[in-house]
Amino acid sequence: MAVAREIPPATGAIRRVLVVDDSRLQRHILMSSLTKSGFEVVEADSGEAAMEICRAAPPDLVLSDWMMPGMSGLEFCRAFRMLPTDGYGYFILLTSKSDKHDIAKGLDAGADDFLIKPVNGDELRARISAGARILDMQRELSRKNRVISETLDKLRKAHDAIDRDLIQARRIQQSLVPELTRDFGASRVSLLLKPCGHIGGDLVGMFSPGGTRIGFYAIDVSGHGITSAMVTAKLGGYLSSSYFDQNVGLEKRHESFYALRPPAEVARILNDRLIADTGVDEYFTMVYGTADLRSGHVQMVQAGHPHPLLLRRDGSAEFLGAGGVPVGLLPDQTYGQFETVMAPGDRLLFYSDGFTEFRLAGGGLLESEGFLDLVRACDTGQEGQDLLEDLFRRLSERMAPGQSMEDDISATLFEFNVA
Repeated sequence: MAVAREIPPATGAIRRVLVVDDSRLQRHILMSSLTKSGFEVVEADSGEAAMEICRAAPPDLVLSDWMMPGMSGLEFCRAFRMLPTDGYGYFILLTSKSDKHDIAKGLDAGADDFLIKPVNGDELRARISAGARILDMQRELSRKNRVISETLDKLRKAHDAIDRDLIQARRIQQSLVPELTRDFGASRVSLLLKPCGHIGGDLVGMFSPGGTRIGFYAIDVSGHGITSAMVTAKLGGYLSSSYFDQNVGLEKRHESFYALRPPAEVARILNDRLIADTGVDEYFTMVYGTADLRSGHVQMVQAGHPHPLLLRRDGSAEFLGAGGVPVGLLPDQTYGQFETVMAPGDRLLFYSDGFTEFRLAGGGLLESEGFLDLVRACDTGQEGQDLLEDLFRRLSERMAPGQSMEDDISATLFEFNVA
């Protein structure tokens, strides 16, 4: 077995070489050339002995004869590939076989390359160089995979931390709507808030300075997620049902008496505040209304929000308002105001575009007429929170299987003298 001297030096991926051959002479020839090139060389005279060496310290490269008594080189290759190891060992079969069928069997067993005996030194050098390049790429890939795995692990931990924070943020946001239903004498205000994620950009609420006057609203902040939720938290303070001195919908009179500001003025104040806040780029749509519980007189402002829906006791329905500009979009904005008079048993519904722009199973959007049909499909005997939950349930049933909500869904329902 003649072997040339120019074998590549032991650098890079291949340092430890295992030579397996039942012929001592052939092992000696290969080992001599490899040792001179700086490789750490170990030998085995059988496949069984080679497996013991590989279990103890897997080599970078194996040069194994095919034909050996006991465990053949082919069987040794299969067993070598079954060993649990973090790295990859390059396997070259030494054989006098050159038939394509035999080569295919060797490849199927896990061999990477072949050398036809007697081994030519130049060819051995080329095969080792090719193996080194492959191992270099494999180890670089393994290194990158480890980096990716470590990075993914860090991302998972970060995601878990963010998820915990978002769950807590949702609790905080839910605290902005402390009660979903509240009776005001014979009248009632009910709220629905269904964010599409942990937290959302919709806000609904109500407040009363006492007596027979109430204010109620529905807000939809532009965008989604954390930023929008932070804006809703700010707006929750501006329209607080607990701290009247902070509520821009109220103005203090005679030291202890609070009066409701006109809805158009409330929209203007909110617009001025949002425009003046240089740290906020978001805007929001809104419908805000005030009601006199004695007369049923309701005043409203619509700022880019879907049209309020007036549901008469006799079954008729009417969309109110003329649109308007969202709050926080343009400076020095003034807002128009409109009104209606409700009769006992009438209902007034504010709702977000999460309803009208809801994507149906067929691909289209629900839109205003579809929303009206959805409201009419609800049980007319239902009241307050039950009605809103039924409305949401019927909407959810129109989603395609596996579909998720694309936008927050919210609503505010005012029922006048329903008790």
